Amino acid sequence: QVQLVESGGGLVQPGGSLRLSCAASGSIFSRYAMGWYRQAPGKQRELVAAINSGGSTSYADSVKGRFTISRDNAKNTVYLQMNSLKPEDTAVYYCNAEYYSDYNWGQGTQVTVSS
Repeated sequence: QVQLVESGGGLVQPGGSLRLSCAASGSIFSRYAMGWYRQAPGKQRELVAAINSGGSTSYADSVKGRFTISRDNAKNTVYLQMNSLKPEDTAVYYCNAEYYSDYNWGQGTQVTVSS
């Protein structure tokens, strides 16, 4: 198992940028597929972006071209660069680490996009 700690959330104006970080500890980080999920009030948690152990990435249609996921295995950290933020991006963002049946979640970080 891994322990995950997210950081980097906050309040930003529409059109602004934020970079989320997720620091992992406790196991071999490089073997895990990593993902960023988000959950807005009254909505289900949804996958925003994912990166596998080989570095291949995928994105939800709603964030393609605006968000970029990356990982630094030397630092045991995954990032989510969010540009051109919209009010509808407001949510709690969660980091996820997955390796076969081993699923791990962070505590979440709030992102609020508002003028």
